[in-house]
Amino acid sequence: MDNPQLSAFLGVERSVCGRRWRLRQGDAEDEQTIAERFGVPEIIGRLLAQRGISLGEAPLFLAPRLREQLPDPSHLLDMDTAAARLVHAVRARETIAIFGDYDVDGATSAALLTRFFNAVGARNRIYVPDRLSEGYGPNARALLRLRAEGASVVVTVDCGTTAHQPLAAAGQCGLDVIVIDHHVAEPLLPAAIALVNPNRLDEVSPHRSLAAVGVAFLLVVAVNRTLRAAGWYNAARPEPDLLEWLDLVALGTVCDVVPLNGLNRAFVAQGVKVARRRTNLGLDALAAVAAINEPIDAHHLGFVLGPRVNAGGRVGESDLGARLLATDDSALAAELAQRLEGFNTERREIETRVLAAAIAVVEGMPQSPVLTFASGADWHPGVIGIVAARLRERYERPACVVAIADGIGRGSGRSVPGLPLGPAVIAARQAGLLINGGGHAMAAGFTVAVENIEALRGFLSERLGDGLDRETLVPELAIDAGLSVAAAQPELIAHLERLAPFGAANPEPRFALSTVRIAYFENVGNGHVRCTLADPLERARLPAIAFRAAEAPLGRLLCQTHGVGIHVAGHLRRDTYRGGDAVQLVIDDAASANRS
Repeated sequence: MDNPQLSAFLGVERSVCGRRWRLRQGDAEDEQTIAERFGVPEIIGRLLAQRGISLGEAPLFLAPRLREQLPDPSHLLDMDTAAARLVHAVRARETIAIFGDYDVDGATSAALLTRFFNAVGARNRIYVPDRLSEGYGPNARALLRLRAEGASVVVTVDCGTTAHQPLAAAGQCGLDVIVIDHHVAEPLLPAAIALVNPNRLDEVSPHRSLAAVGVAFLLVVAVNRTLRAAGWYNAARPEPDLLEWLDLVALGTVCDVVPLNGLNRAFVAQGVKVARRRTNLGLDALAAVAAINEPIDAHHLGFVLGPRVNAGGRVGESDLGARLLATDDSALAAELAQRLEGFNTERREIETRVLAAAIAVVEGMPQSPVLTFASGADWHPGVIGIVAARLRERYERPACVVAIADGIGRGSGRSVPGLPLGPAVIAARQAGLLINGGGHAMAAGFTVAVENIEALRGFLSERLGDGLDRETLVPELAIDAGLSVAAAQPELIAHLERLAPFGAANPEPRFALSTVRIAYFENVGNGHVRCTLADPLERARLPAIAFRAAEAPLGRLLCQTHGVGIHVAGHLRRDTYRGGDAVQLVIDDAASANRS
């Protein structure tokens, strides 16, 4: 008998999008126990069990509260030292430079610190290196320039843990450096007056999966507490409300693809509430140019706003995102949002070309069961990270993409839970295969000489646990459960919303509807297909939409079935187009129902 964990769900071995459907597995006993204990429908118990949520974890997962989950910042090594130095800088009117990374986690971290320092009356400035000319992380030239321009303290955010030479140069010129990071560390740490990182090897913090912006928020809590104890606040200088900046913490956390459980889940759940108030002028301006006319959720943060914040660092000006999120000037916010929108359009066009080329490489040669790896000449280095993320989603395994130019490969990787990529990249650098490189469990970056690319590929595959033969990859689509058309009701949506926010380690539930037919379809908007699904007996109907599918195989199947039964997979969401309690299926994939 076939193993149900290996059999394709509904027999779909190759969908119209070329994917094999796989049913997520969970412990049946846990599913039932969770449902009974917390009075939730069986489908919710099943979804929680599939995501590895235990009986003890379920209450806080269903109702994440920051009050109960925010730790004392002092539990992190060097946190008190960092707070004390920054409080001295604030009181002495020293200039604090915030050295950020050019991705969303770095931009939100820098904007968060800038907003806090502005609120407490501290002199500060942001510096974000150029991706192409300066590369990732602190560099000696930039640090020395900051010192020459008057900075006495530099706080690096989302970078710095492995910057030995630049930080040594900073120390020699009298510049105090505080590192706020979350990337995997090595036994030898660089010279800094404080290095706060839950992934230090000597750290015992349970919060190892925090994004850098989460660590930065804990720094803000620590500095604020120390300033309060020092009597800094008064009627003329009131203590700031730190919770008003949780929208930045949520944005950076979602976009850095860290697991949305525990403290991260609380950050995002509460941060989404703040984001919906749209009090951050930069986020509001960006939401306006992105035409978000509904309450902001984690999906908007990760897939609408985040890519636009990122666009400056990928193909434009690296500091635009941080400047946008930090400004309280509405005119400047509108200008920066428009510029980022233009860069994002350019980024999408470049990404489409590089992704197509990378897929051709991956599917044109045998790949490791634990790693997809693609390299190509003249691929834009600014999009390789997002292309790696697309490959990871497509094949549901870690992915690395390398852009080659002038004999050097600039690489970026994205991983899946259980296969930490950052430590593997660090090991490759220690083995002499890389010029530089680092990262954390879910993401990594590296630079490699072209002659070492194949050796690197083999090293990473072996390090991630590859003991199997090469295989030609077939993309998979994870399905949480089967669903009937009649069961797609507003009540089910309300239950599913208790599982939000969705993201890494907590994917949005995907359902498969068996043997439905297309009762109506039309092409709408910019290449979308809107249709109506009907069950086999025509007793129930469900509105559905497939975004950007009109010219793709998925759109053609939906438009040409002429009443023939098909299997459809997608996410169940409220239909904001129709309003009220309307429900629709956002279609991800489909397959002929007569396939074996």
